[in-house]
Amino acid sequence: MRADPRALRFGAAITTVVLVFVLVTQSAWLLAAQVVVFALGVAGRSPYTMLFKALVKSAPKETEDARPPRFAQGVGLVFAVAGLAGYVAGIMPLALVATAAALLAAFLNAAFGFCLGCEMYLLIRRLLPAANMEVPK
Repeated sequence: MRADPRALRFGAAITTVVLVFVLVTQSAWLLAAQVVVFALGVAGRSPYTMLFKALVKSAPKETEDARPPRFAQGVGLVFAVAGLAGYVAGIMPLALVATAAALLAAFLNAAFGFCLGCEMYLLIRRLLPAANMEVPK
């Protein structure tokens, strides 16, 4: 499966804005909504990608392997769930640090095209290669 890098950066930009609002408002509900978005992204059904495809009709000049970005969505999901648990349990340091970590990763992708979770995926694949599976370039 292939992914449009423009859609991935678009999604990261929306995620950045959402997570900034979560930190400013300390809204567990908004973070819960982002948790759902991350979970859908892991399943390959990100609403942000769907919105991008509805708005942008041009075909991408290049595509990339969808596995690293889906892994990155999973990493975002883990941090968002940890942040949500912190908000719900009233453990503000956990809530703020986990949400800020997810925000940092989303911002790096949105602003600079650097997908931290994708790089983690590639590093893990190089360190633990599975039989008959290639590491995407």
